[in-house]
Amino acid sequence: MGVLAVNGIHPGKVLLVGEAMTLFGAREEGDLAEVRDFIASTAGAELNVAVGLRRLGQQPMYMTRLGLDPFGERILGFMRNNDLDTSMVGRDEFRPTGIMFKSKVEHGDPVTFYRRAGSAASALSPIDIQSIDWQVVSVLHMTGILPPLSDSTFQASCALVRVAHQHGIFVSFDPNLRPALWPDTDTMRATLRELASQADLVMPGLTEGHELFGVDTPESVARAFLDNGAKTVVVKDGPRGALAANKKSSRYVPGFVVDHVVDTVGCGDGFAAGVLSALLEGQDLSAATERGCALGAIQTQHESDNEALPTSNELEMFITSHRRALYKEKM
Repeated sequence: MGVLAVNGIHPGKVLLVGEAMTLFGAREEGDLAEVRDFIASTAGAELNVAVGLRRLGQQPMYMTRLGLDPFGERILGFMRNNDLDTSMVGRDEFRPTGIMFKSKVEHGDPVTFYRRAGSAASALSPIDIQSIDWQVVSVLHMTGILPPLSDSTFQASCALVRVAHQHGIFVSFDPNLRPALWPDTDTMRATLRELASQADLVMPGLTEGHELFGVDTPESVARAFLDNGAKTVVVKDGPRGALAANKKSSRYVPGFVVDHVVDTVGCGDGFAAGVLSALLEGQDLSAATERGCALGAIQTQHESDNEALPTSNELEMFITSHRRALYKEKM
């Protein structure tokens, strides 16, 4: 059985840029308009990945902007408690920190509602990108959430990818569809396709394959992103596992069985942290994909977007106790 190698990645710091928000999660089931009991925590796709990477011994660099408000202070405290560097966090006295609400459900995906228009993070711009020390960056991990927040974050997203390429930095991209953030579907599709085409690694799900390219199977989604320009693709296939592929070969990596799914939000972020951390350790793409599947499964067991993200020892214990099958090669 051959090895699926990923070229161009080497040990170093992972740069992530995005919006951190205070999350109010419902503690009882029902319509968000009727729920009376919430618990506060911290959320944000790129921040979730940063937390996952840090707990697995990596060195993430997280850039955002926060308002001068209690929600911003909460997020800063969360970052410090998780041993994340806060030196790239800007404060904005005129714009608020974003907040989100999430319903509690017994089955399926929860409903989320955002108050993020005009937030401090939406003011991120190419000027902020100029302050990054690119010499210490090994990987840029992007998601499809930052570009549509505002015109300036769109420009910042383009600048991030452009400058990363200029410095020979490995670019990882999770499309992470948020249709409500975009002005229209055509703009979303065109922008995310373009960003994906410039990535060394893309980690889409089946929904993203369908929305961006009109295809529905792991194999067809992988092929669509590869034909679009991505060098390597890992397609998330829910609890079944994931398909890792490049232009030469592909391999399906089985997922992990869990007794009960509590919450699916944040699973993709955990997946990304698992894949990237393993690649930074020098593991091949099959092993990295298995780790991604493990972190995604772990995330389904908890309501928080990031509190369940494991340490290396906790991850190894989970994989050892839950591994269910050998890799199945698909050529």
